[in-house]
This record gives sequence, structure tokens and C-alpha cells, in this order.
Amino acid sequence: MVSYAEALTLQQHLVEERRADHVPDLLLILQHPSVITVGVNGDKDHSHIVATSDHLQELGVAVHKTGRGGNVTYHGPGQVVVYPILNLHPDRRDVHRYVRDVEEVMIRVCAEYGIVGTRIDGLTGVWVGDDKIGAIGVRISRWITSHGLAFNVNTNLDYFRLIIPCGIEDRGVTSLEKLTGQLMPIRNVEDAFVKHCGAVFDRSPIISTG
Repeated sequence: MVSYAEALTLQQHLVEERRADHVPDLLLILQHPSVITVGVNGDKDHSHIVATSDHLQELGVAVHKTGRGGNVTYHGPGQVVVYPILNLHPDRRDVHRYVRDVEEVMIRVCAEYGIVGTRIDGLTGVWVGDDKIGAIGVRISRWITSHGLAFNVNTNLDYFRLIIPCGIEDRGVTSLEKLTGQLMPIRNVEDAFVKHCGAVFDRSPIISTG
């Protein structure tokens, strides 16, 4: 469990370390305490946050502006957050391909649990029917990636009622727990992300818990 501000500072440091080739490609996997994050692609007046400031304070939900793409989303316990810090130079310098690859990782993780995750034309993320199970908000700076994806495992979906997720009013959200009727061990889902990120991005994972 890592605060959003701490994770953001860590990412910024590691992006520079990756750019200087002081570290290899990295995959940060964590959870955040309850926080609403606002991306650069809209909602500058916070119109997609429907809860009042007092209600957010009562629930202990922070609001954090961030430099990732996308609109508004919620992070909280029971949600696996994955931040790839990858150098896409020279052979993967394609923003759209990168986003599709991140979606492919989530689709493969869904399949591990017998769930058919899909894409929806014109929207990012991974969907099960009309409900989003995994959101994407990335930043690519001189072909070094940061930010990434949030995948609902045992997330309390009631917290998404505080916002209009990703600014999309006519669709919902879901989770592995809701779809399977079972509380899922977070570590197993994290391991699935390591495996499928390695496969999709042609990397051999070396696990560190430090």
C-alpha cells in the first residue's frame, strides 16, 4: 500500500534513472489508499467528481491532480495498480500500440479467471460487457513510460459513485470479485500481471519485493 504522492515521486525518479540507463525496464505493482486522480485530458473544473468536498473528507478520499492521460478515476484498496517504466526506443515507439499492449495484458489476466475482457472502439481500458474492469492512464516522455493501469480485484465499487469514471456517464464498473463471486488473493493477480506483462512486452521478469 503506497500513497499516490509517494508513488508519483518514485516514478518520476525512476523515469530519469531509466532514461540514463541506470536501471532496466521496471514494473511497479502496488495498491493505493483511497484517492481520486484527475488526468490531463479533461475535467479541469472537477465536474466529474460528483461527491462534495465534505463527503470526500468524511470518507478519507484525497483528490490528486496528475500528469497522466485520461480523465478521472478512483484508486483504492483491493485494486491492483501497475506502473510500467519502459524504454520504448527504438522498436516500440508507437503510443497507440503501447496502450493496446497494456489492454492486452489486462485481457490476458481476465482470461486467467475465465472472464472475457474486451476493448470498446473509441474508449481505452478493458471491459466486461458495458462495465469497465481495468482503466488506463499513461504518460510517455521521450519514449519512457510511466503511470499505467488500475485493475479492480476486490475493490469496493461503491467508491466509484463518487465520480463519473473516466468521464463516461452511460457505463459502469466491475471487479473480479463481482464477476466471480469470490474474494481473490491479490498476490495471485499480481503474479498474473507479472507473467503477462513479460509476455506482451517481451521481457523476462526478475522479482523484487524491496
